[in-house]
Amino acid sequence: RSNRQAGFIGATMSYTIFTIGHSTHPIDRFITLLKQHGITALCDVRSKPYSRMNPQFNRETLKQTLIANNIEYVFLGKELGARSDDPSCYVCGKVQYDLLAQTGLFQNGLDRIRKGIQQYRLALMCAEKDPLECHRTILIARYLEVLGIAVAHIREDGSIENHSHAISRLLQQLKLPEHDMFRSRDEVIDDAYRLQGERIAYEEIQEPLTVGE
Repeated sequence: RSNRQAGFIGATMSYTIFTIGHSTHPIDRFITLLKQHGITALCDVRSKPYSRMNPQFNRETLKQTLIANNIEYVFLGKELGARSDDPSCYVCGKVQYDLLAQTGLFQNGLDRIRKGIQQYRLALMCAEKDPLECHRTILIARYLEVLGIAVAHIREDGSIENHSHAISRLLQQLKLPEHDMFRSRDEVIDDAYRLQGERIAYEEIQEPLTVGE
């Protein structure tokens, strides 16, 4: 791991943070999932905290519903979202997770998480149902684990998938070996993060040029 990553180490594994995707859940079902796992604060890590198809998860509506159920809401999409306003985080129009993770804004977001878990039972929320299809796993959870914070993913059916199991599942999906004679498991996992990051990272849409431009 990089020296910069090593510098994150400092917290202990006594804390666990959860992640959840709102998917297309009815809001009552979503609240039930949070309460099932004792979540007391929800961190919204969507860059754009709105859903045309699922308006129950629009930022203001969701916040009101959570507060009515005694769950705190905090928006961290600016710090920990999958998109970035920083052009240095893009290569050929696509976000590079390794570059995004090095920004001061992202690290400030991790610091807020580290402080928050001392007072609340936190869940990071984004949209995707499968944690492997979301930056909450491929970007944020990766660096939370470097901090020494355990990560557990709340699945659609209410079951828990710990992060190490999720990564083993990712290795299977990418057809990467759990054990490699020539590389350490950490190196193989780094490859998995990189490959999946390239697949799911936000990419700016280039408008086609019209004749005369």
